[in-house]
Amino acid sequence: MKIIIAPDSFKESMTAVAATEAIEKGIKKVLPNATIAKFPMADGGEGTVEALVNSMDGSLITHSITGPLGEQREAQYGIINDHTAVIEIAAAVGLQLVPPEKRNPLKTTTYGIGEFIIHALNKGIRHFIIGLGGSSTNDGGIGMAQALGAEVTDERGHPVHFGGQGLSEVKHISIDKLDQRLKQCTFDIACDVENPLTGQNGAAYIYGPQKGANEKMVANLDQSMQNYANILKRDLHVDVNHVKGAGAAGGLGAAFIAFLHGTLKSGIDIITTITGIESHIKTADLVITGEGKIDDQTIFGKTPVGVAKIAQKYGVPVIAITGANEITSPAIYEAGIKAIFSITNKPMTLEEAMEYSEALTEQLVENIIRFIIANEGMSSR
Repeated sequence: MKIIIAPDSFKESMTAVAATEAIEKGIKKVLPNATIAKFPMADGGEGTVEALVNSMDGSLITHSITGPLGEQREAQYGIINDHTAVIEIAAAVGLQLVPPEKRNPLKTTTYGIGEFIIHALNKGIRHFIIGLGGSSTNDGGIGMAQALGAEVTDERGHPVHFGGQGLSEVKHISIDKLDQRLKQCTFDIACDVENPLTGQNGAAYIYGPQKGANEKMVANLDQSMQNYANILKRDLHVDVNHVKGAGAAGGLGAAFIAFLHGTLKSGIDIITTITGIESHIKTADLVITGEGKIDDQTIFGKTPVGVAKIAQKYGVPVIAITGANEITSPAIYEAGIKAIFSITNKPMTLEEAMEYSEALTEQLVENIIRFIIANEGMSSR
């Protein structure tokens, strides 16, 4: 039997790599000689770098960058295939890096993302995969642009301040001094949201509150973001205001489009293409995927469904495992997932489920494989 293991992470309990290993252990308890192909997955969010580095035998690069509050800190990005850098926004400017009492999108900056890109450019990298999501920022990517050499200036011709505060100060934008090597680069932006840059569904209104913005600040940030969009249109001749995904990561989606000609794509589509998982799935007997919670939103570009849609093309059954099964719609089954199983084996707290997630996963998968083998035996009678 050939089995593909392709889970996403189980947030705060198992990385995609750890989940993959636990699933493999469960399979081998029943089928020690099974052919197993392991693909730790991600959809552009947390765990994307680790998943791709492990799947593609890449390397992790540690570099000192400017953190979200302007502090110097070490962070990591990945290099795969010797020519592609994989950068998670969250690793550089993630919300988890800012203590709750210090969260303020007027102050947090994306400058460190630009420093990551420059570091990779110096290594000869010309292809970038950027995982948007989990940012603490709402600066429209002006910090990143400044780090890359763009001039974002106020009415006196001075560089605008870091953070969302700088958005209201923008009077002129020039890319004349943008690092010339960027013209040789391609940027694939993993984005699983469709929020525009401004308005009630934009960056400030939808994501500002979780980053520390109060009601008044949200309104001011949105107005400032509109000013920024107007300047981008006037000076760079790029209209990003209503582009789907432009509001992702506090407007970083817009910056990647306007300054770097990036292409916003489904995160899971990027990952499955890079890993080449489809060529393995089409000759498999079974695929096991999963993530921490599977609900009715999983159908919209999340890992389990992305993997299942590939398997469905070849008639390969897919089983999903999860910590919390909150499905109410049949859509996920229509997308190719045959069954969903929760790893919990008795009443337990969330803390217990997270603490013992690997052991629970191993036990569950062992029982799933035992059932499949027994059912095959019954079917042959």
